[in-house]
Amino acid sequence: MPPFNIHEVDETIHGRVRLGIMTFLAATGTADFTTLKTHLQVSDGNLSTHLRKLEEAGYVLQNKSFAGRRPLTQLSLTKQGRSAYIAYLDTMNRLVASSGDMA
Repeated sequence: MPPFNIHEVDETIHGRVRLGIMTFLAATGTADFTTLKTHLQVSDGNLSTHLRKLEEAGYVLQNKSFAGRRPLTQLSLTKQGRSAYIAYLDTMNRLVASSGDMA
């Protein structure tokens, strides 16, 4: 196995809330803003800030519509986002494996 390189860690995903968003969407496929906010136990503003960062990276797609008169934001991973998430998990696996080599 090649040595672990810390510079391979995708910092866009690595934050606690962004990792939670990516993991939840990878597991569920799609989620609405309120469900995601409740699951992650974050404020509207905090979630919006992290979603914007993921959206700017091309990892998350936001689909805004209305359910009656209420706004509805549906979120999902893009193909690029799913690939980045898998690469992130592979990087973390290499980190764990390389720490075992140090023992």
